[in-house]
Amino acid sequence: MANVDVIPHGPDRFPVAMGKKKMFDFEEGYYYPGKEAINMYENFKEDIALFAEMGFKCYRMSIAWSRIFPNGDEETPNEEGLKFYDEVFDECMKHGIEPLVTICHFDTPMGLVKSIGGWKSRKMIDHYVKYAETIFRRYKDKVKYWITFNEINVILFFPFMGAGLFIGEDENEWQVKYNASHHELVASALATKIGKEINPNFHIGCMMAGGKTYPYSCHPDDVWKAIESDRHHLFFIDVQSRGEYPNYLLKDLERKGLSIPFEEGDEEILKNNTVDFVAFSYYMTRVATANPELLAQTGGNMFTGVKNPHLEESDWGWQIDPKGLRSTLNDLYDRYQNPLFIVENGLGAHDKPDANGYVEDDYRIEYMSSHIKEMIDAVNLDGVDLLGYTMWGCIDLVSASTGEMSKRYGFIYVDKDDQGNGTLKRTKKKSFDWYKNVIATNGKEI
Repeated sequence: MANVDVIPHGPDRFPVAMGKKKMFDFEEGYYYPGKEAINMYENFKEDIALFAEMGFKCYRMSIAWSRIFPNGDEETPNEEGLKFYDEVFDECMKHGIEPLVTICHFDTPMGLVKSIGGWKSRKMIDHYVKYAETIFRRYKDKVKYWITFNEINVILFFPFMGAGLFIGEDENEWQVKYNASHHELVASALATKIGKEINPNFHIGCMMAGGKTYPYSCHPDDVWKAIESDRHHLFFIDVQSRGEYPNYLLKDLERKGLSIPFEEGDEEILKNNTVDFVAFSYYMTRVATANPELLAQTGGNMFTGVKNPHLEESDWGWQIDPKGLRSTLNDLYDRYQNPLFIVENGLGAHDKPDANGYVEDDYRIEYMSSHIKEMIDAVNLDGVDLLGYTMWGCIDLVSASTGEMSKRYGFIYVDKDDQGNGTLKRTKKKSFDWYKNVIATNGKEI
């Protein structure tokens, strides 16, 4: 059992995900969508075959830490869990699909949350490194591309979801979050080091929840607020890509009476084990202002901001900004000069299937098409080095932010509702054939 498993659907979801409400086990009266989700465990061959039919060259997926080490601190790994991923990777190889594997995707084993407080504890570094080394060795000939942590910056905003952190009333919330962030950054660097020793041909990357922040106006105070907003997210990648904490963060923490819990050797570990590529998710941009009278909030991927009057919104209030993807790609490439990888981009929407389960999702096609065009311009016109693009999610799944199945992303419809009812039958949407053609023409027909 992992932390994401015990985050319920409903009004308590956000308080639990934010580490404000303690929920360490399944409790009566709650529905936990992560317990079954879309049951990929029993349907992976059918799902991968559908991805292959679309022409996938790459499948971005994650290994569940608690499937390999159920409590997180076992001496030996769970062989059944390891065998399962052998089968998944073999199935990918059979179809000519390259797996892109996230090592930790919001799934801290609950045994470690209960025993040592999750990533509050530096002991988590050793547990993570043991887990990473186990899967590196097991799959060294089956997986080439790895991501150490999914959306690592989410730890500052949804700390229980991001790192299994419950914040006690007697704790300094921000110091706890920065401590945990440092532990994850050191663990990421150590995993990168060990991975390269096991297979020098591994490509190991980091990942953030991306999307730049615009100033609400050209007033200098608004511009500065936008810079500050972006820095809350970028410092993680500064460390993982450049190998050291940026001065702007260290000075900010000093002013706030906070610190990074460095131990001997940490600086060398971070400096000598930077990542090969920078991955990110992109759903929307944000807007910041220094004017408190303009702080009208809009929805987002776990983040909120000032409403952008120039953009349309999704069904969940996420502001749709294709041009922002090109801007984000350019900003990140200019900043890090490392290859980039868009590993999440998609539209959560209310899909309405007909009697046969078919969804005519022209709105998703329009969204994807406009974003892919901007991605192509970033590569062809701006010279951004982009390794690849994997949309979120290729098949309907439980929304990480809201816990809803009704917030659908995929090219493949899964028959399940927000209360867990349904047959789990998979049905191709209109966007399935559209994306198949996009891949077949390498983006020439969008």
